This record gives sequence, structure tokens and C-alpha cells, in this order.
Amino acid sequence: MENISDSEDINIAWENIKGDITNLAKDSLGLCERKQHKPWFDEECSHCTDQRKQTKVQRLLDQKGNNVDNLNNVMHDAIRYFRKNRDYLKDKINEVDTNSKNKNIRGLYRGISDFTKG
Repeated sequence: MENISDSEDINIAWENIKGDITNLAKDSLGLCERKQHKPWFDEECSHCTDQRKQTKVQRLLDQKGNNVDNLNNVMHDAIRYFRKNRDYLKDKINEVDTNSKNKNIRGLYRGISDFTKG
């Protein structure tokens, strides 16, 4: 039968070895910084959508058509912002495709989970 002190000594020795290996790996390899997930539909997208809706309502209420230029400007700004975010989405899709071709399974599943969670 083993003594409790032998079991504790083994656990302490294991913790020391584990700590040494972890520290050596950090020193030689460095830490891998995780990429922050950036959802494509953010507060600015919501703001652009709300602003576009408000200008459309104003245009419908204005029978003389004085707000046409304002509506066009707001629409173009919203389209530009959505296009920029769409390009971000294309980059993420290309990254998932590249991970698939390079057989980087971890990166592939991370990319897929980013899409499914959002």
C-alpha cells in the first residue's frame, strides 16, 4: 500500500516537471496570440441601417422631393460600409478555404465555428 506522503511527493514532482516544460516551451517557442473575432455586423452597421431607414421615411413623408440628395448620400455611405465589411467576410472565407487546402484542421474548424456562432 502506498503512503500518502509518497503520493504527494509524486504530485509535487509532476507539477515541477510540468512547470519546467511549460516555461521552456514559452521561452523557446513564444506564446501564440489568439486572433480576436470581429463580427461583420457591428454597431456601425446597425447605425447605418437605422440612418438609412430614417431618411427613407423622411423622403416618403416629404412630397416635394427635397431630401433626395440626402437619401442618396446616406444610401451610398451605407453601401460603402457594407461593402467594406463584405470584403472582410470574403477574407475570412478565403482563410477557411486555405486552411482546408493546407489540411490545417484546427484553423478550419475555428473558422467554421466563427461563422456558425455568429
